[in-house]
Amino acid sequence: MILPVLIIMLMAGGIVAWIGARINTNVSRWISLIALLANFIITFLLWMEQEYLMDLSNSAWLAKYNLPWIPGFGISFNLALDGLSLLMLLLTFLLGMFAVLTSWKEIQYRVGFFHFNLLWVLAGITGVFLTMDLFLFYFFWEVMLIPMYFLIAIWGHENRRYAAYKFFIFTQASGLLMFLAILGLYYIHGNLTGTFTFDYFQLIGTKFSAEAERWLMLGFLAAFIVKLPVVPFHSWLPDAHSEAPTAGSVILAGLLLKTGAYGLLRFIVPLFPGAAHEIAPWAMSLGVFGILYGALLAFSQTDLKRLVAYTSVSHMGFIMLGVFAFNEWATQGVVMQMITHGISTGALFILAGSIYERIHTRDIGQMGGFWKKMPFMGTIGLVFAMASLGLPGLGNFIAEFLTLIGSWKATHKLTILAAVGLVAGTIYSLRIMQRVFYGTQENTHQLSDLSFREKLILVPLVLIIVWLGLYPQPILDTVRPSLDPIQANHSTTVVPDNLYVDIMKGDTYE
Repeated sequence: MILPVLIIMLMAGGIVAWIGARINTNVSRWISLIALLANFIITFLLWMEQEYLMDLSNSAWLAKYNLPWIPGFGISFNLALDGLSLLMLLLTFLLGMFAVLTSWKEIQYRVGFFHFNLLWVLAGITGVFLTMDLFLFYFFWEVMLIPMYFLIAIWGHENRRYAAYKFFIFTQASGLLMFLAILGLYYIHGNLTGTFTFDYFQLIGTKFSAEAERWLMLGFLAAFIVKLPVVPFHSWLPDAHSEAPTAGSVILAGLLLKTGAYGLLRFIVPLFPGAAHEIAPWAMSLGVFGILYGALLAFSQTDLKRLVAYTSVSHMGFIMLGVFAFNEWATQGVVMQMITHGISTGALFILAGSIYERIHTRDIGQMGGFWKKMPFMGTIGLVFAMASLGLPGLGNFIAEFLTLIGSWKATHKLTILAAVGLVAGTIYSLRIMQRVFYGTQENTHQLSDLSFREKLILVPLVLIIVWLGLYPQPILDTVRPSLDPIQANHSTTVVPDNLYVDIMKGDTYE
């Protein structure tokens, strides 16, 4: 029952927090924080006991829960936890707690409804990382969408409604394409086997015609690359980030984007191995283009939050590059990128929110010289700017290093171009430090350094990003059993049309 409890606690906590705000707004905040802390403790204890749980289950799955829901249609409340989803849950509850803390002073109206939406977004994300029933997966995919729309539209900045509509249209339209693909997979599997089910474990290994597999895979892919996002489907992200409240930006960058990466690993690669191989050169090319394009646009921004948003577009390109390289180095790099990007970019958005609270502008042209009056904030900003550019000793370096080593086995040219993106990352990261914390002060605001609450958020994030850079082995050990079946599935895939040879053998593209 632990797995459904993780979801129920967030949904129930959101409702209680909404009601509790009628008594006192701080009641709503504390209820939200306690619900997330309880989930984090439960998940952390599961992580500590993972070896015992693996021995108990005799598989890569640490825990499973299956309750029939609509058995006549093959729908069940099917949840399962493995190393990949366990790490994503730890990240979800950690950033969720920091999102509550960072909004403690920022959100001052409709506080109960704010925390209701925040917890329900996190409940949807938790469901996405746990569910093994495709109908239920789509349900939680949509649960994420509506509360995030409200977070942007109600508590955002000047153009919040435009940004919220754009976010909703992009993600809803792509999600509907995925739902059509889910229904197609359901009927094809049912006609072939006589069993109509949405069960992920039964659907794996379904034999398709090449054309059917291709179209079904594209339906899933549409939802995941829009959510990631991949250029040219990225334009909703900078608008959503720049208009969302700080907590919304943290959830968007740290978690919602990762559901797209998770979908690529969990569904695209295992369910459609042939089509995934077929599209791999194009997917990796889009990833590299996104790395370079995102870095270029990040450098040209004057809005601090839009700058950080475009760094996310660039960093998510490494995920596309790594997923479709189909080897262990690259996929472990992808998982590390999901975690380290969530930590570092979430921290940069928290810093951007803290600066906005002090000077009421996001225009970096009106910033400068902040280090003198806010040295602690400057030090924290330096750490995460260096993490963003991939400095050795910090977690982002491990992620990008593993991804590039893995992609080198698949394609030399694209790997070289991706490495150029690291140089571009250095430029925009140093620009953040130069324009915000160095130079001459361009305003006369009375600036105060980080408060105790802000330090309580940012110092643990610094410690985590340094730990991941110096000792990433526990993360790699946790996720390896989850990735082994994926790699085994692709080691024997027959690549059609001789587009390129089996990259699991270490060869390169023709």
